[in-house]
Amino acid sequence: MVRNKSTLSAKLEACRGFLNRRRAPQQGKGLSAVPPPLEPFCDTSRMTDCERWPPLPLHEWQDTYRTLHMWTQIVGKVRMALSPVMNHWWHVTLYVNSRGLTTGPVPYPPGIFEIQFDFHQHELTISTSEGRKASRPLRAESVASFYAGVFENLASLGIAVEIDLKPQEVADPVPFNVDYADCSYDAQYAHRFWCVLVSSAKVLQRFRAKFVGKCSPVHFFWGSFDLACTRFSGRPAPPRKGVISGPSYSHEVCSAGFWPGGGAVDGPAYYSYTVPQPLGIERETIRPRAASWNSELSEFILMYSDVRAAEAPEEMLYEFLETTYAAGAGLAGWDRAALEANEIRISPS
Repeated sequence: MVRNKSTLSAKLEACRGFLNRRRAPQQGKGLSAVPPPLEPFCDTSRMTDCERWPPLPLHEWQDTYRTLHMWTQIVGKVRMALSPVMNHWWHVTLYVNSRGLTTGPVPYPPGIFEIQFDFHQHELTISTSEGRKASRPLRAESVASFYAGVFENLASLGIAVEIDLKPQEVADPVPFNVDYADCSYDAQYAHRFWCVLVSSAKVLQRFRAKFVGKCSPVHFFWGSFDLACTRFSGRPAPPRKGVISGPSYSHEVCSAGFWPGGGAVDGPAYYSYTVPQPLGIERETIRPRAASWNSELSEFILMYSDVRAAEAPEEMLYEFLETTYAAGAGLAGWDRAALEANEIRISPS
């Protein structure tokens, strides 16, 4: 989701470093070219249990970050092309699961299928409700090669789909089928990124559970490459222009999530914002003390490094989510008594 105009500008600038390192295709190189031999990657089956809050310094994995950004866009656009349109672009997102990131069930004429990034085995798997399956390794290869391989697998399963080949929400977009830039895939950092998503999603689910008003799933937007959860006041918001931002912000929201960073934020971070932005929100007191208002993004920011270093990372993140929501919803005059559940009780059978 495009969070707001200033955020989009900052994120586009952050993407320039990734997207300007392109080179022209080699002579005679095309989609039918034989892929290079598999490069060795980390065997995560021999790793110890996943550290729940692993280090994720931006400068050490930004090339893999760029690769995954483009790959998730290709897969996400397949879901978008075949799924019924939902409000706020909820039909396009990916979801965190026990293996990596997944489309969830996608409809097609014979039934449903699912595409999954498996960050344990480092492979992309497509499975259908008819019991058929196709997979390919996640490895260092160009976006064009990945695109061709994914669509070859889809065709082998009888899945017909066309997507817009232009990447979304990035500076200087290059169509997937002609993007031959050298791409990195560091399996260790891909796995670390997923571990952060798992730990963050658990806290976001806890945050979501206390809200009885309209609330989004905890889902991953491949355009902005962030994990998000959005609460709604139930009131319409002033109309916005734009194919993406118009439907996204048709109603008042408080949204929070995790982003790997870039541009104005030199590292992974948690964010929180309210739309429309209430007057004076930047002066509100929030917790923890490490969190602050970022004037360039017009959002509250809590650096992932601070959460990771905390004695209780989950509680620090939850405190950030609750206090920033309270600041925005309070100033915007939301009916919090009607929208929030003090405690959800389940009667014994």
